[in-house]
Amino acid sequence: MIRKLAVWISLMFLVGTLAARAGIPPKPTPRKGQPAPRKGLPTPRPKTPTPTPSTGFAPTPPKPPSPGNHLYAVRVDELDRRYVVHVPARYDGIAPTPLVIILHGEGSTATNCMRETGWAIKSDLAGFLAAFPEAMTPDPTKPARYFGNPQTWNDGSGRFTRGLEEVDDIGFIEAMLDDMRDQYNVDKRRVYVTGFSNGASMAFQLGVELSDRIAAIAPVAGYLWLKNPKLENPVSVLYIVGTADPLVPLKGGEVRLPGGRVETRPPVTGSPAGWAKALGCPLEPKPLRTKEGVSAVVYGPGREGSEVVFYTVEGLGHTWPGGKRLLPERIAGPTTDKLRANDVIWEFFHKHVKGE
Repeated sequence: MIRKLAVWISLMFLVGTLAARAGIPPKPTPRKGQPAPRKGLPTPRPKTPTPTPSTGFAPTPPKPPSPGNHLYAVRVDELDRRYVVHVPARYDGIAPTPLVIILHGEGSTATNCMRETGWAIKSDLAGFLAAFPEAMTPDPTKPARYFGNPQTWNDGSGRFTRGLEEVDDIGFIEAMLDDMRDQYNVDKRRVYVTGFSNGASMAFQLGVELSDRIAAIAPVAGYLWLKNPKLENPVSVLYIVGTADPLVPLKGGEVRLPGGRVETRPPVTGSPAGWAKALGCPLEPKPLRTKEGVSAVVYGPGREGSEVVFYTVEGLGHTWPGGKRLLPERIAGPTTDKLRANDVIWEFFHKHVKGE
């Protein structure tokens, strides 16, 4: 009997050894108080934990927007505000990318601004993001028209209708920047603003109100309407105007606007000089360039190395330097290619980084 029991134990040991080598799991022995597994049901396995970033698995980065133009909208004060972002081909969503905001003139649109200035082309060549926000019309319930219902920035001049004076364009650009931050990898130290005419005056406004977010601005053919602007943070300026501009005359005087209204405009020299004073620059500018009908002076250095560069272009009317004229010459004056504004402005922006 003892011999049979020993043989049976030896056989069971041999079977267990062979099963272990074959990878067959032994039958679980139920603990006291627990029922034995029912026949025909697999043995439960522990759940595999879901991979998370903390376990070493990085989430898949979102796919960057395709190159080209993308339309967005944000809600500000019960108004739907629109803007277009031009994405260059080299944008990958990984490297922080500079942003240039381009503000159209009164009566224009984001699309016309692209055609007039060529900033989308410059975006492709230089690799920065370009944003083209759109201003509001006096009557948002009617279609925008250059004569009658023009899209116009609330630029601080107080020249427009009651409806436009109540529009918060500063809040719109802030909301746009927040919205873009969620969708693009914008370099927060390299956010810039340029604009034409009414958009140029709005660029001055943004430079004052959003000096904590904007590194530099480049107004073209527009006024700084604020008297004695106060800058919490230094924002450098490049300012361009033409000597043949009938709407922004170099020496000031009476101006007949496209709608027939007559206004008295101040000399344009007060705009760069006023900004230079706000930056703490020397009040006397220094010559920078005089060549082929283009003259430039510079005020500076101001706080934290800031500066104001003031360009005048001989024979340039109320048009984008090096761009296309959308208004007839009898209203806007002549065009010229003596200065390609996009190249000069981008070179200026490129050397001004927030906090450096």
